[in-house]
Amino acid sequence: MSKAARTLPKVSPRDRARAMRVYRAMEKAWPDATCELTATAPHELLIATILSAQSTDVAVNAATPALFEAFKTPADYAAAEPEDIQPYIATIGLFRNKSKAVVESMRRVVHEYGGEVPATMDELLTLRGVARKTANVVLGNAFGVNEGVVVDTHVMRLAWRLGLSDHEGNVAKIERDLMALFPKTRWTMLSHLLVFHGRYACKARNCTCGEHSVCKGYGNPERCNCAD
Repeated sequence: MSKAARTLPKVSPRDRARAMRVYRAMEKAWPDATCELTATAPHELLIATILSAQSTDVAVNAATPALFEAFKTPADYAAAEPEDIQPYIATIGLFRNKSKAVVESMRRVVHEYGGEVPATMDELLTLRGVARKTANVVLGNAFGVNEGVVVDTHVMRLAWRLGLSDHEGNVAKIERDLMALFPKTRWTMLSHLLVFHGRYACKARNCTCGEHSVCKGYGNPERCNCAD
């Protein structure tokens, strides 16, 4: 059991029941919710997730087809230099630092893990450019392992607005709150549902959540500035 799982807060059956009602409402609203990063192999998803930091999935998906065509395996990246990667990802923010993270993470995959992306949280966290959020994306979507909940800006905002966490802006505490409220088998899909609702309805600005069934039923108007 991971450290995060050992330190989960206690929640009441009533809170868990409410959380599942929110989940089912989002599931009904967003039946096609999924990871929107395009990848066909674990190492591609790992690279795409590294590139997505402080960027958008749209921008990453526009850049990665040519990158993945030029560098097909972890060994190809390991044999390259960051400068070889940069032309393919120059449209993505922080591309110089990210090119270093991609090359160094793939070198470790090759030299320490036999060319296979590791499938545990502890091992993934040894890779450059990989923090818990990135590791959760890879584990949940490449390996079907529910180790935690991906907490990005959308999940942070929605967890607060939907009353799933009282820890506004605290990624670690929000993740533990969500892990405590929802069954482990739901953690990966939970993040997809929250991300979809945050991207396409309850946005940071110009949102339509006042008209959306999920927010009408479960949103906290005092926590949402959409009407401001």
